[in-house]
Amino acid sequence: MADEIKTPPFERPIEVDRLRANAAFTFDETPTEAEAEAIRALLNLRGLRKMRFHGEIIPLDKRGWRVTGTLGASITQECVVSLDPVKTRIEAPVNLRFLPDSMIEHETPEDVLEEDIEPLTSVIDLGAIAVEMLLLAMPEYPRTDAELIQVSAAPPGAEPIKDEETKAFAGLSALRDQLEKGAE
Repeated sequence: MADEIKTPPFERPIEVDRLRANAAFTFDETPTEAEAEAIRALLNLRGLRKMRFHGEIIPLDKRGWRVTGTLGASITQECVVSLDPVKTRIEAPVNLRFLPDSMIEHETPEDVLEEDIEPLTSVIDLGAIAVEMLLLAMPEYPRTDAELIQVSAAPPGAEPIKDEETKAFAGLSALRDQLEKGAE
């Protein structure tokens, strides 16, 4: 059976040939309920509300385009400690340059290239940009103010292990103490 080709959850393609080389193109995009549900599922969110991506596509000297704007969204994730819901409001600035391959040096390592440069194709997909920026702006390890509890796996009646004994260099400390006593 062939792998299914998944449709991106939020598409807003803008054909570069239809953009005017001497004027900015203003946009204001929000996902439909079905698109928001697909984004939520893709990014493993409990909730996604009020997602909006607005800004401009501006020509760069007839050689490329700059996408500037703001991505806003209210998301709900699971706390990495307690699994309780964590709500976050995201307001992320977007500033990307889309340049032809001839202007992007292929010999330059990726870690040296500027982060805001993307290859220019026949389409600039504002929906794909919005989803990527949302992913980058989300907290990687969302947490509530949950307290960590300490659980002991020792058998009943056993003495609890002291924190000092569990540290990586606790054995070296004991050895040092013995050496110091032997030197006296």
